[in-house]
Parts: sequence; C-alpha cells; structure tokens
Amino acid sequence: MNVLLWVLQILGALLYGSSGVMKVFLFETISQDVPSFGALPLEAWMALGVLELVCTIGLIVPAALPWRPNLTILAAVLLALESLVFVWVHVKYHEVTPLILSGVLGLVMAFVAYGRWVLRPIV
Repeated sequence: MNVLLWVLQILGALLYGSSGVMKVFLFETISQDVPSFGALPLEAWMALGVLELVCTIGLIVPAALPWRPNLTILAAVLLALESLVFVWVHVKYHEVTPLILSGVLGLVMAFVAYGRWVLRPIV
C-alpha cells in the first residue's frame, strides 16, 4: 500500500505541477483555444495555479522527510477539492474529456488523503 500511495503522490505531483506551471506562467498561451478558461477571472486561475504548485511540494516533501506528514494529507485534500471546481467548470462548458480527467484526479487525490490518514500513515 505504501508503494501504491507513493506512486500516486508522485504522479499527482507531476500532473498538478505541470498544470500549475501552465496556469501561472503560460496562461495567455494555453487559454486561447479553451472556452472553459473564461469561466473564472485571470486572478482566480493564477491563484489555482499557485495552489497547485504549493500542493505539489506538499505531496512529496513532508512525506519524504517525515516532517509534518499531515501536510501531505492537507495537500491531497486541497487538490481533491480543487478538482471539484474544475468538474463544475467542465460541466458548465460541456467538456467531457477534461471533466473525466478532473474527476479521476480528484478521486485519486482523495484516495491519497485517505490512504495517508488511515491506511498507511506516514510516521
């Protein structure tokens, strides 16, 4: 179980990290062809990108160092909640593929939070 949780944490960190970089540094480039990026103001997308970058660090560093391991759980919970925002946006704009991806990633982050809290806590 510990290996599975680590794999999910690393994959989540890579996906959310790249998404955060795109939202913070490349938003003008990536937002031109995606209608759903108009659902929120630029500042909100930037804030979500920063949240993703901070949570990317939170998924790995506290668990790897065993320093404040509850931060890993918090990061996973925040990313799962953020995914609910994205699910809402994609439903509103009828974007099926991103909707499925956001939903699956949210469920994975919820599983990581549960796994690190109940199934295999970091001590």
